[in-house]
Amino acid sequence: MVEFACGAPHLLKGEHSINVGRDVDSYTEYAPLGVVAGITPFNFPCMVPMWMFPVALACGNTFVLKPSERDPGTPMILARLLKEAGLPDGVFNVVHGDKEAVDALLDDPRVHALSFVGSTPIAEYIYSRGSANGKRVQALGGAKNHMVVLPDADLDQAAGALLGAGYGSAGERCMAISVAVCVGETTADALIARLKPMVETLKIGPGCQGDPDMGPLVTGAHRDKVRAYVDAGVAEGAQLVVDGRGLKVAGAETGFFLGGCLFDHVTAGMRIYREEIFGPVLCVVRVPDFDSALKLVNEHEYGNGTAVFTRDGDAARQFAHRVQAGMVGINVPIPVPMAFHSFGGWKRSLFGPLHMHGPDGVRFYTRLKTITARWPTGVRDPEFVMPTMK
Repeated sequence: MVEFACGAPHLLKGEHSINVGRDVDSYTEYAPLGVVAGITPFNFPCMVPMWMFPVALACGNTFVLKPSERDPGTPMILARLLKEAGLPDGVFNVVHGDKEAVDALLDDPRVHALSFVGSTPIAEYIYSRGSANGKRVQALGGAKNHMVVLPDADLDQAAGALLGAGYGSAGERCMAISVAVCVGETTADALIARLKPMVETLKIGPGCQGDPDMGPLVTGAHRDKVRAYVDAGVAEGAQLVVDGRGLKVAGAETGFFLGGCLFDHVTAGMRIYREEIFGPVLCVVRVPDFDSALKLVNEHEYGNGTAVFTRDGDAARQFAHRVQAGMVGINVPIPVPMAFHSFGGWKRSLFGPLHMHGPDGVRFYTRLKTITARWPTGVRDPEFVMPTMK
């Protein structure tokens, strides 16, 4: 992100047109907005702020960061590094707090734009309140990312991809794959047979000890919420193939740990399918054909990211063009774009017209100005039409 922002002047170049009218030239430039702000979540306390402030600063703005109150230390390190690098005081600012601090940024007339990453209810609130106050807002919300597995897919590759994408970061990321859509009963049976022992043998423990595959959840309250989703899935009739609710980590018995959970025979009406769980829970849905899989993805209220695993180029091309999601992977489970492309979803995963970082990020943090100029070349008669109409 920082490397991309250092090259942002390339995207700040305007356009120039000579002689749009008699001796009239037009050109454009991109002006900074002024004070802009970012509100970021707990799960990536370094990366998500860096989706915002490097581009905002490179575009000439000052930035106010309101990080999550659950892990406020990382933004302070970023602020110290920027100060050591010579950034003037007041250009990058960190404000700690909860909803009161958020509302202050939403209501303060000195803040011209606001970026947010978090849950959909909060994203919708920030977009509505910020927009009502005349601010430019990009608010990234929740997700329910599907991975469609076609019968011709390399199932060993698909199972490995699902393990990392479903359980990495304990499932606490907006790009996690939380639904595997298997086309055909044979595909689903074969995939479950591969996934079950892999989920059962996940290495789970404190991140600073050994080399775990998965650490704890962020708080005890969130662990209990995820566990309640698993309870609900069982009550609604889904088959719990791997149950991680009883996990105890030796030496960290009071930690907020939950083992990997794997559901099969999940249906679209179940809460564990409809809602974002934000934990180490993977749901397998069985469908009869490609069109049913695509319909399932497209009818979900979220449209953040999705993936398809197949060897069929035509099926992959059809999926990529027809699916209603902002980021698509073909044999790539987590299709997060590089910094020079833009990040964002569709439907209720994004509020606002512009995605984050990449070209959209530059456009979000700037205002377009168009200048039309003519220099005197002698006395002219009065004109009653636009100068470009002659």
